[in-house]
Amino acid sequence: MSGTVEALDATLAATRAEGRAALIGYFPAGFPSVDGGIRAAVALAEAGCDVLEIGLPHSDPVLDGPVIQTADDIALRGGVRIADVMRTIREAHAATGVPALCMTYWNPVDRYGPERFAAELAEAGGAGCILPDLPVEESEVWRKAAAAHGLATVFVVAPSSRDDRLATITAAGSGFVYAASLMGVTGTRAAVSRDAEALVRRTRATTELPVCVGLGVSDAAQAAEVAGYADGVIVGSAFVKRLLDHGQDEEAGVRALRELAADLARGVRGAV
Repeated sequence: MSGTVEALDATLAATRAEGRAALIGYFPAGFPSVDGGIRAAVALAEAGCDVLEIGLPHSDPVLDGPVIQTADDIALRGGVRIADVMRTIREAHAATGVPALCMTYWNPVDRYGPERFAAELAEAGGAGCILPDLPVEESEVWRKAAAAHGLATVFVVAPSSRDDRLATITAAGSGFVYAASLMGVTGTRAAVSRDAEALVRRTRATTELPVCVGLGVSDAAQAAEVAGYADGVIVGSAFVKRLLDHGQDEEAGVRALRELAADLARGVRGAV
């Protein structure tokens, strides 16, 4: 399957037709190295992730908690560049056929040039971008570039978003809506926020786009819970933590990633 928003749409339509939520796995490019990050992303897809989010490491990741901040710092100290992010997306998508989006803050895209970034992401087979800190009102330049290259633009909504604000955000987006389950940063938690289900319901009232929930999901039981009301379950910190926990033993870390992805995949399929 090729990249582009159409591939993402087809994947999310297929999981809906199966009567289940999609499993969306996040992993930062360049962690623990560029090659290691590619191996990790491929492992996530092979073990059951329906969609990949490849993070562009950033020095000031306002949405990300300490686990992803640590991974980003390792990647940045390793010299990761936007070209490495594009390579990660290209190779992970080519190896697995799974749609891959870039998760990035706006500043690196703005500095690189939105048109150039969109063109290179599309050339790499990317399906789109998730831009958690880009206000809809300031997004026209990016959205035009993305649309011209067949890319999705995924915006983030939060429990604090008022209904009229939700409508504005979802009208501008494509691919899916990223529903942050709570106010705060990414990270594993003992329980998924009770605000998440209400946010999904309110968001669905404004759009036909799939609504996928992230922030806090770390095990199969939580994935199954969120899959009961959302179109997709987004997991990031739990994967990154598995690799961090294995230190220099990258092979063992990737095995642990596969085990967790397979467990979460069973969760979204109701097999727990």
